[in-house]
Amino acid sequence: MFNTDFLDIPALDSAHGTVSLPGSKSISNRVLLLAALSQGTTTIHDLLDSDDTQVMLAALKQLGCRITPDAVTPGQAIEVTGIGGQLPAGTAATLFLGNAGTAMRPLTAALSVLGGQFEMTGVARMYERPIGDLVDALRQLGCQIDYLKDEGFPPLKIGQPDFSQLSRESIKVRGDVSSQFLTSLLMALPLLAKGRDITIEVVGELISKPYIHITLELLARFGITVKNDNWQRFVIPAGSSYQSPGNIHVEADASSASYFIALGAIATDTAEQQSIKILGVGKDSIQGDIRFIEAAQAMGAQVESGPNWLQVSRGSWPLKAIDLDCNHIPDAAMTLGVMALYAHGTTTLRNIASWRVKETDRIAAMATELRKLGATVEEGADYIRITPPTEKSTWKAASIHTYDDHRVAMCFSLAAFNPAKLPVRIEDPKCVAKTFPDYFEALFSVCKTDDEAEHEHALAHAQHYERSRIPVICIDGPTASGKGTIAAEVAKALGYGLLDSGALYRITGLAASRAGLALDDSNEETIAEMAMEMPVRFDAQQRVWLGDEDISLAIRSEAAGMNASRVSALPAVRSALVNLQLSFQQLPGLVADGRDMGTVIFPHAPLKVYLWASAQCRAERRHKQLISKGISANISTLLADLEARDARDMNRSTAPLKPAEDSLQLDSSEMTIDQVVAQVLSWWQERQPFGRA
Repeated sequence: MFNTDFLDIPALDSAHGTVSLPGSKSISNRVLLLAALSQGTTTIHDLLDSDDTQVMLAALKQLGCRITPDAVTPGQAIEVTGIGGQLPAGTAATLFLGNAGTAMRPLTAALSVLGGQFEMTGVARMYERPIGDLVDALRQLGCQIDYLKDEGFPPLKIGQPDFSQLSRESIKVRGDVSSQFLTSLLMALPLLAKGRDITIEVVGELISKPYIHITLELLARFGITVKNDNWQRFVIPAGSSYQSPGNIHVEADASSASYFIALGAIATDTAEQQSIKILGVGKDSIQGDIRFIEAAQAMGAQVESGPNWLQVSRGSWPLKAIDLDCNHIPDAAMTLGVMALYAHGTTTLRNIASWRVKETDRIAAMATELRKLGATVEEGADYIRITPPTEKSTWKAASIHTYDDHRVAMCFSLAAFNPAKLPVRIEDPKCVAKTFPDYFEALFSVCKTDDEAEHEHALAHAQHYERSRIPVICIDGPTASGKGTIAAEVAKALGYGLLDSGALYRITGLAASRAGLALDDSNEETIAEMAMEMPVRFDAQQRVWLGDEDISLAIRSEAAGMNASRVSALPAVRSALVNLQLSFQQLPGLVADGRDMGTVIFPHAPLKVYLWASAQCRAERRHKQLISKGISANISTLLADLEARDARDMNRSTAPLKPAEDSLQLDSSEMTIDQVVAQVLSWWQERQPFGRA
C-alpha cells in the first residue's frame, strides 16, 4: 500500500494482464457479524483485509467472540466462534468503528437488541453520516439508544432494551437514505423472532436493492429464510435461529472489479489482442454491482465471463455516452463518471442521492474533481451530468483531492490514460485501505507507457533506451555523501521504487569474492557473466536480497565497499549491470542513487542531484555511524580511505565520478538529513504540473 501524502501517476498508455481482486467489503463484514451471532464456529475463506474489516474484527473480539488467527493473513482462512445470539450479562464496551458504515449500523442494531452498555464511536466523518432512521426503527421495538452529540448521527450510547411492550405491528424503516438501515434490521431482528414472525416495512422507495439481495442471500446461508414481499415488506419467520454454515467463501468485490472493467474498456489494444482478466468474481455474483458490466458494455466495453472470472477489452472507441438510472449500482456508478471522460457526448448518471451520505458527499466530490481535469459537470440533488474535455488541449493535469474516500481515489486513477498524456496526482492514496489496500500495486502491474514497450524491444536487442514517461530522480555523489539515506527517504515520501546502484556493485563484489575470484581485469568477463545472472531484489523494508539470502549487512562492511569500487572499475561488469539498473525504472517512478545515475544510466532523468560534503565531514559521519553499530573505527584512517576512493572514482576510465551538466549540486556538510530531503522534494515539486504539495 502507498502510505504517502500523494501519489503521482505518470501518463499511461495501455493495459494488459491479470488481476486478482480482494474479497468484498459488503460480504466480509456481513459474514463476520452473522458468524459472531451464530451458534458454532464459522471458517471464513478469502476474507477482505481492510480498514473496515479490521474495525469489525476488533469490535467482535471486544464482545467475546473467539477469532483465530488473530489477524487476517492472505490465503489463510479465519475462524469465528459465535456467541449463539446472547451476550454475557453486564457486557459493556466502547467500540471504535472508524468510518465503516458496514460495521457501525449493523452492530448498532444487533447490540441494541442483545442488550448491554455500549458506546459506538468513530472518526469525524462517521459523525456526519445519518443513522437516525435506523435508531427510530429500533426504538419502536423498545431499544434504548441515545445520541451523544448531534441528533440523528453517531456517536451513540446503547443501553438495556425493554421489549415488554413489543407489539405485533410491523417495524417501519425508511428505505430512501441508505440500504444499510434495512440490512441492519434484517440481521438483528432474527434474535427477537423466537415465538412469532417479525415484519419490517419499508417506507418510501428502497434504494440499493442489490445490497439487500446480498443480505438475504447470506442470511439464508446462516439459517434465516426471510420472505421478501416486493421489496416493501420483509418477514422474518418465528423460531429463527442463527446456525453456522461451517465454511463460507467471500466473493471478490464487484465494486472493485469496476475499475478494471473500465480499464479494459479504456486502455486495452484490440489490434494487439490485449485484455484485462479479472479473477475472483463472475457474472453469477450475488453482488448487485456486478451489473456494472451492463453499463460498461453500453459504453463500449467487450466482456466475457466465467464462474469466477471476467475478461474485458476495448470495443467502441471513443466510448459512448449513456443516460442511466444507477440505483442498482450505487458504488460502482462512480467509475462511470470517470469513464465519461473518454466518451463521445454527455453522460448522465441518475437516481444517485445515496452518494450524498456515503464516505463523503460523492456527487459534490466527483463534480469538483472532474472539473479539475477539464470536464464540464452539472450536479443535482440525485444526478450528475458529465461532458468530457472537448479537445486534447483542454485536458488539465490535476491533483485529485480524495476526501478520505477510497472510491474517489481508485476511480480517478483511470484519468492517467488521458489523451493529453498528462500525469494525475492522487492525494492521500492510503485511503484505499478501506477496501483494496493494494489497489495501486494491482493497477501498475497491468499498465504500461508506450516507452515501456519500446524499452522491452531495446533490451531484447541490447540497446540503451530511456523510459521518459516513468519519472526518475537521480542522486549521485561521492562515497559517504549520504546519498543512499537521502534516496531512501525521498523514495519513501513519493512512493517510488528505490535503486541503490552502489549495492549492485557491492553485491557483485561479494558474489565474486565468495566464488574465489580476484577482483581485477584477469577475471573481468567471468565476473560480468556472474553479474548478469544475479537474482537481486530490494524489498519495501530496504533490505537487499541475493536469491533467498538477506545480504543487507554483508554488503555494508568496509571491505564490501572497497570490493565494490574495484569491480565498478571493470568496463565489462559495468556494461553487464546497465540493463539490470534500467529494469528498476517501473511505475510509478524511481529514485536511483549512485555515482553515474544522472550521467550514464538515466541521462534524461527530469531531476538530477549531485550530493556532496567535504571529505572531513564524510569521514566524521562514517565514524559516528560505525561507532553507533559497535564497530571500532579511526577517523584518520577513514579520511584517507575516502580520499583514496574519491581519487579512484574520479579518475577511472569508464564513467568517472562527476556531476551531470544539468544536475543541481547540494553541499550537505551543514545540513541535516531532513533538510536535504526537504530540498530534494522541493526541487521535484517545482518540476511537477501540480505545484507544491
